[in-house]
Amino acid sequence: MDKEPVGQYTPASFYQNATQAVQAVNAAYQPLTFTNALNNPLWVFGDVASDDAVAGHPGDQPSIDNIDQFNYNATNGNLNAEWGNFYQGITACNLVLDNVPAINMDTTLRNRILGEAKFLRAWYYFMLINIYGDVPLVTSYLNPNQLQVPKTAAATIYASLIEPDLKWAMTVLPKNYNNSNADIGRVTWGAAASLLSKVYLYQQDWDSSLIYSQQVIASNQYSLMPVYRQDFDADHKNNSESIFEVQMLSGQSPQTGDALNQWFAPAQDGGYYHDAPTQSFVNEFEQTAGGIYDPRLDYTIGRDGMPWFNGEIFSASWSNTGYLTRKYQQPFSEIPISLKGDGSCDYLAIRYADVLLWNAEALNESGQSGAALIPLNMVRKRARESYLYDSSLVGYGTIPPGLLPDVTATDQTTLRGDIQHERRVEFGFEFHRYFDIIRWGAAYANRVMIDSAASAGTAGFNYTANRHFLLPQIELQTDQALHQ
Repeated sequence: MDKEPVGQYTPASFYQNATQAVQAVNAAYQPLTFTNALNNPLWVFGDVASDDAVAGHPGDQPSIDNIDQFNYNATNGNLNAEWGNFYQGITACNLVLDNVPAINMDTTLRNRILGEAKFLRAWYYFMLINIYGDVPLVTSYLNPNQLQVPKTAAATIYASLIEPDLKWAMTVLPKNYNNSNADIGRVTWGAAASLLSKVYLYQQDWDSSLIYSQQVIASNQYSLMPVYRQDFDADHKNNSESIFEVQMLSGQSPQTGDALNQWFAPAQDGGYYHDAPTQSFVNEFEQTAGGIYDPRLDYTIGRDGMPWFNGEIFSASWSNTGYLTRKYQQPFSEIPISLKGDGSCDYLAIRYADVLLWNAEALNESGQSGAALIPLNMVRKRARESYLYDSSLVGYGTIPPGLLPDVTATDQTTLRGDIQHERRVEFGFEFHRYFDIIRWGAAYANRVMIDSAASAGTAGFNYTANRHFLLPQIELQTDQALHQ
């Protein structure tokens, strides 16, 4: 009589059929999630470390405040949490890539699964490089006696793994999934092409970045949502703008919902009021001569006297900066306070507006500034036209005069600043800002981080010292090869 194994499968006994292959690649997605806000502290590195936010909730989670002030050391728990989280993802990908090729199964499905794993492994390495710099390159499952692995230069990881993995993934991943809800959120051809565009952009390979952003645009697979806020609410998940979206589902056991819903909310809503926006961020938003702000401001943050969730009016007293982020938060009609740390909003890791602004940036940097105005102004047009589609806006139905006019500058330096401005307001509190600051170089970083230190909480910042975060102390003790 055949008996099902009790407990955990070993790698040798698990990878036997197509169902198990799908289960294996599903596990590789888990480290993307925010079911625990401290296990995946991407928001700490992307937001809190930048000029957009401070830690919030004074006295709580001092390790986050230490990152905010750049007075942390290698024992900081956020360093170890994110390192472990992303390498867990890489291990899951490597198990798929090591074992699934030998399974007797449908070739198209097998290749798709391998493409998913290669995309996810490239994503995890891309994030590790941008947080820590040079990191160990591990391309297969390792036993404990094989875990002394030296660092590999970031440039080598880009060239030997990230770029070829994404290019291969593009050849096997579908443009979309139409068969069932089981495939919603899986990576697609567009996700691989978009990430490849971003990878080349971060290396200032403008021509290569353009190749892939233009392919995504020309594919006609994506379009901007009519109203900006629709990208961040539970009613418009996996919409036309979504290219790579981390799926979060509340009310499950074990939990698969969004813990950020609680971490960013005010105390009276059962929250911890972390990741608090700065005045510097608020000041970045344009307003008309009549005082009407870019609508993305109030879609992104709560500010004094403005509508909040649950029929409340926001009070500046709810936050130590006077502001809180709205993204990834939900009203009690969707998520009751008993489920506050188990939200249902997804995280949009890549959306079409990203690709448009990467395209604009690469065009401008490659000397095609006139052409760069087209994708840049598409993003601005969507923002101002929220007034035509969102009935909750005061003055709905008419765009306020002078609101977010098209950019017309074609001087490369001026337009570079316009694109940098647009990225800041378009992607506020989506965990990208610090990485943008660093990739735009020392002059930009010193201007926005040091000159605005009084309001941004970045007084300890030094570009050379802080361009990348320290490797975790526990890894330095465990992996002696990291000292080579």
